[in-house]
Amino acid sequence: MSEVIDYTALKAPKSLLKLVGQALVKHEMIQDGDRVLLGVSGGKDSLTLLHVLKHFQRHAPVKFELAAITVDPQVPGFEPKKLQAYMDAMEIPWFFESQPIMDNAKGHMSGDSYCSWCARMKRGIMYTTCRREGYNVLALAQHLDDLAESFLMSAFYNGQLRTMKANYWNDDKDIRVIRPLIEVRENQTRDFAESSGLPIIPDNCPACFTMPTERQHMKELLLGEAKRNKNLYKSLFKAMEPLISDRNDG
Repeated sequence: MSEVIDYTALKAPKSLLKLVGQALVKHEMIQDGDRVLLGVSGGKDSLTLLHVLKHFQRHAPVKFELAAITVDPQVPGFEPKKLQAYMDAMEIPWFFESQPIMDNAKGHMSGDSYCSWCARMKRGIMYTTCRREGYNVLALAQHLDDLAESFLMSAFYNGQLRTMKANYWNDDKDIRVIRPLIEVRENQTRDFAESSGLPIIPDNCPACFTMPTERQHMKELLLGEAKRNKNLYKSLFKAMEPLISDRNDG
């Protein structure tokens, strides 16, 4: 019989808590009385962030509410509803939104990659849920590796210096979007998720697996360079910091 994990007793490493804590404070991500909705895909990054935010909800002087949302794009083999027992154990209010995003893409997508189109549709669903349920902050789980990849993709393909922002308003100026993992490396979320036995839901999107992406190319390029330069991501973060701190739309 498999061991039953007490998820509420799991403790994130101090190194991880420190990086998220300083990002929350520096970028003023969570204010007293905020109602934060975390986008949880079921992957290692969002599940790790859920535990970290739950820790700060218990111990930080700032008082805020925390809930989670999972958007099911109805991709065959992707079964995020299995997260229900986990969310119940964590005592996290959980919103599950299921929509045929992949099927809709066939008739509505034009001049865009499926991944980009799907991400925008998911974001729209999360905004709608925030408004319907009264959450004023949407938390996303992109980490430093994601920001570095976006930075290079923007420079290489668009000739612009852009990346994801730490804390900004959406287009309608009614929801703040925050990224508490901006200083955290991907291997840190992977290590915590795997060592803690978090209930990761495998991503089985055929569109992601059947074609190489620019982002995957950038990931491999960066990881290869990091083997030669141990300070690569630290240097990239320093270079990106003005872009990350920008509060304009992004």
